[in-house]
Amino acid sequence: MKLRIYNTLSGRKEEFIPIRPDKVGMYVCGPTVYSRAHLGNARSAVVFDVLYRTLRWLYPDITYVRNITDVDDKIYRASLELGIDIRELTENTTEMYHEDMCALNVLPVDIEPRATEHIADIIEFIERLIEDGNAYCSNGHVYFNVSSYPGYGKLSKKNADELLAGARVETSPFKRNPLDFVLWKPIDDNFKIGWKSPWGVGRPGWHIECSAMSRKYLGDRFDIHGGGLDLVFPHHENENAQSCAVTRQEVMANYWIHNGYLNVDGGKMSKSIGNFYYVHDLLEHYDGEVIRLSFLMTHYASPMNFGFDILKTAKNILDRWYRAIAENYESLSLEDGPPIREVFVALLDDLNTPKALSILSATIAEINKAHDNKAKLIQLFVRTCRTCLGIMSKDPREYSRGVSDGHLQYIEDQIAARTAAKKNKDYKTADEIRKALQDVGIILEDTENGTKWRQG
Repeated sequence: MKLRIYNTLSGRKEEFIPIRPDKVGMYVCGPTVYSRAHLGNARSAVVFDVLYRTLRWLYPDITYVRNITDVDDKIYRASLELGIDIRELTENTTEMYHEDMCALNVLPVDIEPRATEHIADIIEFIERLIEDGNAYCSNGHVYFNVSSYPGYGKLSKKNADELLAGARVETSPFKRNPLDFVLWKPIDDNFKIGWKSPWGVGRPGWHIECSAMSRKYLGDRFDIHGGGLDLVFPHHENENAQSCAVTRQEVMANYWIHNGYLNVDGGKMSKSIGNFYYVHDLLEHYDGEVIRLSFLMTHYASPMNFGFDILKTAKNILDRWYRAIAENYESLSLEDGPPIREVFVALLDDLNTPKALSILSATIAEINKAHDNKAKLIQLFVRTCRTCLGIMSKDPREYSRGVSDGHLQYIEDQIAARTAAKKNKDYKTADEIRKALQDVGIILEDTENGTKWRQG
């Protein structure tokens, strides 16, 4: 079976053919760690986690690189506002990013390079560009000479006017051409921390960081470069230009994959209008799998309008699915094995997660009607959900957020007390226990195999 994926570079869905048949290299732009992860960070991480999971079924060796941008003007300003060292800030926020992504069942990547740990690689990369006439120094800055690279604009499909409009965001009197972009910046009053370089003490530009790190770990040309759609221009366009200028390759990566824009409540996520959400804040009220499923319900390349109605729908789905597997869960043997074929085929078709979820929903309907092969169906269902989509990873009894070990023990003790009351025909006490649990959101269901519970 082959993966077909939409390639931004070609503008069409293509069969994925790696450079080496037994090995895949993938680089995805990670977070800028000046604060906690927001919903945009989370959607991208979940999307490429699903791609990573899918590729692992197809290829024996995958190197997944996702960088950490830990030098940036926003980081510097945040460190000043908090009164702490930049390194302390980025260490803390990186750790929090990992915690939040773990809560969303995002697998750890293979390599996670930090920009500040690759300054020497970045400087060497810039020196090579200058030597080849693709970059120039101007008043302590180093700029990429866009006119030296004729393929500029082929990734973003922008014409000259559109490119110029984007370039005006970063105006500078030191540029030869408005399209030229910065590779190295000197320290100034807005950023007083830097590293020694042949061009003075300063710091790297954003775009050059990814080019240097991806080349170090994946080589001159690799298979997949990913990120959000907002990164196509200027970030990925600039990355591709400077990388190709150094490596003399036709492209930096063969497949450029981008997840769609994320809006919240119908508009762009913004703190000023009150629709900006950090993952950590949502985890106070929703299980991480609920948030993850809410992303999977929309195709990765499509724009997504996030809202609490979507979270409610995702929670209802997971509640129903966990209830369906609860009865036989303890007896399951969840050994390794292939996923449901139809689900995997859906993922091979440009990561069609909505179709995959529809097939899984139909499987739940089969589980609810099954008798003799119920345990086998549940085993296949759970294995598919976990390995392909990163959901249904919990014991059904502990699924809902907030059910701590102590609270779980309390629920089980109350169920035992109710069972004893019913055995003694003390139905008044049994009803009172049911009502008390219902008041704290615990719904009891009496079945032929005993009393089950769920959060309502």
